[in-house]
Amino acid sequence: MVGFPPYSDAHPAHSGWTYPPACCRGSEVGGDCERIPGVSVKKGPHGFSIILHPGDHHLVTKDHMFKVPYGDEIPSGDSDFHICLHPTEDHMNCFFAPPDGV
Repeated sequence: MVGFPPYSDAHPAHSGWTYPPACCRGSEVGGDCERIPGVSVKKGPHGFSIILHPGDHHLVTKDHMFKVPYGDEIPSGDSDFHICLHPTEDHMNCFFAPPDGV
C-alpha cells in the first residue's frame, strides 16, 4: 500500500490513504481528488482511457474523456481508481490506478 504523509493542503481518500499535495487542493468535502468507478477506466494499447459522466466525481457536470499514457499513472493506496481535477473539471491533474491496473 502506497501512503503519503498527511498535509494541510491534501486530504485523505475515503479508504484512508492521503492524496499527494501536488495533486490535491481542498478538503474532503470540496477537494478535487476522488474515487471514480472502475467501469470508467479502460486499458488500451498506449494507456488508460477515462470517461467520466456527471456523478462519477463531485466536480463533473458534463461528459469528459481523458487519456493517460502508461507510466504516467500514480499507484493508488487502495484497489480503486482515483482522479484529481484541477483547476477545473476540464483538467486532470493526477490519475491513480490500483497496482494491478485494471
